[in-house]
Amino acid sequence: MIDPNSPVHEDELHAFVDGQLPADRREAVAAWLAEHPEQAAEVAAWQAQAEAIRARYGAVAGEALPTRFNLDQLMRDSGTRARRPWRTMAAAAVIAAFVVGGGAGWMARGATAAVPTTTGSITADALEAHELYVVEVRHPVEVPGNERDHMTQWLSKRLGYAQRIPDLQTLGLKLIGGRLLPGPTGAAAMYMYEGPTGERFTLYCAKTTTPESALRFREAAGDRFAAVTWVSEKAAYVVSGPAERARLEQVTKAIYDQVNKDGWKKS
Repeated sequence: MIDPNSPVHEDELHAFVDGQLPADRREAVAAWLAEHPEQAAEVAAWQAQAEAIRARYGAVAGEALPTRFNLDQLMRDSGTRARRPWRTMAAAAVIAAFVVGGGAGWMARGATAAVPTTTGSITADALEAHELYVVEVRHPVEVPGNERDHMTQWLSKRLGYAQRIPDLQTLGLKLIGGRLLPGPTGAAAMYMYEGPTGERFTLYCAKTTTPESALRFREAAGDRFAAVTWVSEKAAYVVSGPAERARLEQVTKAIYDQVNKDGWKKS
């Protein structure tokens, strides 16, 4: 494992976003990002854009390759169409491979156009943030839990709607604190809770334009973590934690009852 303070190449960050790093190297990059919040914020933005791109264009991978990109046909045509440069055929192959392959992370790097905001992309953001920060010992949050009033005021202002930070002490979970994160629609907030055995849960909040939805359960890759997502009055909520469905649903219910008590209020 690399020293958390040693530099990480940009190519590795894109491979991290695309899930193409070996497990040990992924842990090393995650540790490095935890010590470099500016780069971590940029990577989080790439991840959000990559997920949105996959959500919108992923179905293309299952479609038959258009005839104009058929390499056999292009080779045959090239014999009678001498004016068509060979680079056209190479470009077609690259485009096809890029759409089908794992190039979404790199594509997201330079994306400037608006991307669709879906509960899927928000959930993916929340799970990535959960995985990145729950392993932190010294810096899991920006504002500690004993500064709840300040944290509530600050994050409510940044997100543009009133934040309600749930109290989960009846479930044996203590509020560690919260942090500001980049989200698909702008600022997002994440709150972290910890149990006596070290289990950690996070609540991720972000604005959304998608309609209200019921609670949806989703497991993350590797079955280590899972999340429950719902949308209520212009805000999306994601509760992430260990992939123990019964416990996660218990925590989610407690959070749901508290954050939805009075509905969404604009600050």
